[in-house]
Order: sequence, then structure tokens, then C-alpha cells
Amino acid sequence: MSLFISSAHAAAEAPAGGGMEMIFMMAIFAVIFYFMIYRPQSKRAKEHRNLMSSLSKGDEVLTTSGLVGKITKIADDSDYIQLTMSEDTTLTLKKDFISAVLPKGTLKSIN
Repeated sequence: MSLFISSAHAAAEAPAGGGMEMIFMMAIFAVIFYFMIYRPQSKRAKEHRNLMSSLSKGDEVLTTSGLVGKITKIADDSDYIQLTMSEDTTLTLKKDFISAVLPKGTLKSIN
């Protein structure tokens, strides 16, 4: 009987030096988080800010909802643009909803 009790006490002891290994693992996870999640997302946000600042009148753009049109008016004091879909259809959108600037002549090739 005493043989089983002594082996149970020996198994309950924690290994020494676990604190440094835990700090090392947390540092590895932080590096993985930075390169897999934070860095690509900040790069995409920077590219989108550059796209918003480069918009000009006459650009043909694609919105996040899939609409394609030509910019006819950009308000300098606000974040809104006026987008013409056809001769009689005009929309007012926030600049944030522009996802891409299309090459010139895209609207003519679609219609």
C-alpha cells in the first residue's frame, strides 16, 4: 500500500523552470500575431487611405457593393463624392465605399 502512495506524491510535483519557457512561448505567439494579423491589416488600411487621397474627378471606380460609375464631383470639406452611373442616374457616396479605381474606358466596354 505504501508503494502506491509514494508514487502518487512523486507524480504531483511540478517540473522546475517553467516560467522562462512560458515567457518564451508568449513571445513567439506575439511575433506570429504581428506578422500574420496586424501587419497585413495595417498594410491594407494604408493602401486604402492612399486610394482615397488619389481620387479625382473623372475617375471610373468600383464600389464595395459592386456598382461601377464615374466620379463627377468630390466635396473637399466632407468625405462624400458624387458618382454617375449613367446619364440620368447619380449617387452620392462616402469615399470609404470606393474599393478600386478602374482603367479609363471600362464603363464604355461594359455598356
